[in-house]
Amino acid sequence: MSRAEILPQRFRMLSWLTTAAVLSYVCRNAVGVVESTLRKDLALTEFESGVFMSAFFWTYALMQVPAGEFARRQGTKRALTVFALGWSLATAGIGLSGTLVLLIVSQLIMGVAQAGIFPASCDSVRHWMPLSERTAACGIVAAGMQIGAIIAAGLTGVVMQQWGWRSVFLVFALPGPCWVFLFSRSFRDRPQAETEPPDESEDVSQGSANSETPRSEAFVILLVLLCCQQVARAAGYMFFASWFPSFLQKTRGIDVKESGYLQGVVMAATLIGSLMGGGLTDWIWRRTKSIRMSRCLMGGVSLATCSALTAVAYTVNETVAAITLLAAGAFFAALAGPCAIAATIDIGGKHTAVVFGTMNMCGNLAAAACPAIVGKLFTESENWNVVLLIFAGLYLFGALSWLLAAARDDFAMVADESA
Repeated sequence: MSRAEILPQRFRMLSWLTTAAVLSYVCRNAVGVVESTLRKDLALTEFESGVFMSAFFWTYALMQVPAGEFARRQGTKRALTVFALGWSLATAGIGLSGTLVLLIVSQLIMGVAQAGIFPASCDSVRHWMPLSERTAACGIVAAGMQIGAIIAAGLTGVVMQQWGWRSVFLVFALPGPCWVFLFSRSFRDRPQAETEPPDESEDVSQGSANSETPRSEAFVILLVLLCCQQVARAAGYMFFASWFPSFLQKTRGIDVKESGYLQGVVMAATLIGSLMGGGLTDWIWRRTKSIRMSRCLMGGVSLATCSALTAVAYTVNETVAAITLLAAGAFFAALAGPCAIAATIDIGGKHTAVVFGTMNMCGNLAAAACPAIVGKLFTESENWNVVLLIFAGLYLFGALSWLLAAARDDFAMVADESA
């Protein structure tokens, strides 16, 4: 297949995957904006509300590997069809829930349904994109997550003020089935026509389709380090996606609608970081041909900068200045996202979906614990600002994980084994 023929197909593939990311994040991020209203309406404590918000991430984390394997076996097209219908039903379930138990059950179901979205997407990127463009593609899909988060932050408060918090989830559940109808009619799992058996020797992922996942000690150490940086990034992101509006309402004295907009500012910075991170990482690779520089050093420097900016925000009392610092920190944290996704493809080979699922599982276990832990902290402490120092420390931990990976000479060797 010529480059002229495959480029439009790559664009369509990325468009479908990015749209799936947008829709899924609209559904999952609406909870953070409605949290304070929902909590008062159902007479929940901060801790109970934290448990409800974190419930999604337990099944989302634990099902990463099984869902990734399901996507690998069934193909992205079939898997995403099932996943999208599942998360749409679960979103509607939140809007119809009247008790804490039903809210938690709906969140658990949504976690199962969304667990395989990004492992499946990474596997499709591996099949469709060459190494020199892979990280930019990962960045585009990651940007879709932030677009969804921004839409949720901007629309949730408006819809809630007009029709109440329950209507938010009923409205946000509607696009999923429409997407499934169109997606299932036009998406291809591989560049070849679906009626042809895939010729793995010509896979545009530059040969990784035939490889087995390495089982060496070096591979295990690198995977552990990737999981460590994911823990830091996922927990930090989860704070912004869940408690951040309530944090602003408590510490800055602003209303629900404004807190949603300010959350959107931080998510917009994350979006820009995801887009720039993918392109910048590919540019570094093309200039240096170094996996360590384009993945590890890029991720380490980005997270170290984010840690510093978050710590400085703790010392600032003025709202605009604090939001500016936190948004800048979120930008740098997002720069590290695409290179982490690309690194799992580099070392994962044909088991990319499972390797990415393992990394994402670890990150989302941290994300699952984050709302409950922060809720407990907020229940027992009047100084809600201290949470910024905690997350500054987490981001520093993530930076050190990347730098330890960069210090290993065998990173490129493991990537070569998978290629």
